[in-house]
Amino acid sequence: MKNWKLPYSYSYDNKEIKYAIKGEGEALILVHGTPWSSFNLRHLINKLSSSFKVYYFDLLGYGQSNKKDADVSLAVQNKVLKELISHWGLEENPYIIGHDFGGTTVLRSHILDKINYKKIVLIDPVAISPWGSPFFKHVEKHEEAFAQVPDYIHKAIVEAYIKTAAYQELNEETIEGILTPWTAEDGKAAFYRQIAQASSKYTDEFQDKFDEIKSEVLILWGEKDEWIPVEQAHKLHSHIKNSKLVTIEDTGHLVIEENPDSLYKEIRKFLIDD
Repeated sequence: MKNWKLPYSYSYDNKEIKYAIKGEGEALILVHGTPWSSFNLRHLINKLSSSFKVYYFDLLGYGQSNKKDADVSLAVQNKVLKELISHWGLEENPYIIGHDFGGTTVLRSHILDKINYKKIVLIDPVAISPWGSPFFKHVEKHEEAFAQVPDYIHKAIVEAYIKTAAYQELNEETIEGILTPWTAEDGKAAFYRQIAQASSKYTDEFQDKFDEIKSEVLILWGEKDEWIPVEQAHKLHSHIKNSKLVTIEDTGHLVIEENPDSLYKEIRKFLIDD
């Protein structure tokens, strides 16, 4: 994590969004979810940058981007993505990949903002209501109290929480990489803020509009996902006509860390070989 730096900045509504670009070739955008950052996409970024020019960033309120008090809900993230696409000059239908809330952001940008993509890859996306764990609902009611817990308790809460996203055991480097933004300056309040602002209303806005998806879609899902059960994958697949579903065995919601090799194999097949 010490070497994971996003060198470039973009100002969205006077708030800094950090991003990076790697590789050469056709444009491919990667969008992370919650409570993750672009760090958790590093395996895919490194592999995909051998064939694509990969654009990646930290969502507003996450990672190395601005984490001060602001609206960091899903209502904002697709607007950030739209501005970044314009800033990067990628209006000519880039490829795009989104994990978790990143998948939501991709769907909102495509369906609601009418941004066209050559092909879309969704990895364990938050796409169909209802969603949101009891922990989410508890934080929403008591955000201020959570934001004031001692730092060591906060760190323990985040670590215990993120471990439930994986079916396989996470190594220390991965755990530290996830924890670092949330335990740094402004990180504690930012962690509970993004949870408190999560709401199913932001998926409800496009849930009856899946037939408006114009791109081919690959849905990838960890078979042992306990955050969003694989049954949701099959439901989403049935709603998106031009879609393909592949499940990854022995992985959970954090499949991007647990088996990036299998993900890359399926993504490459979909983007290049098909």
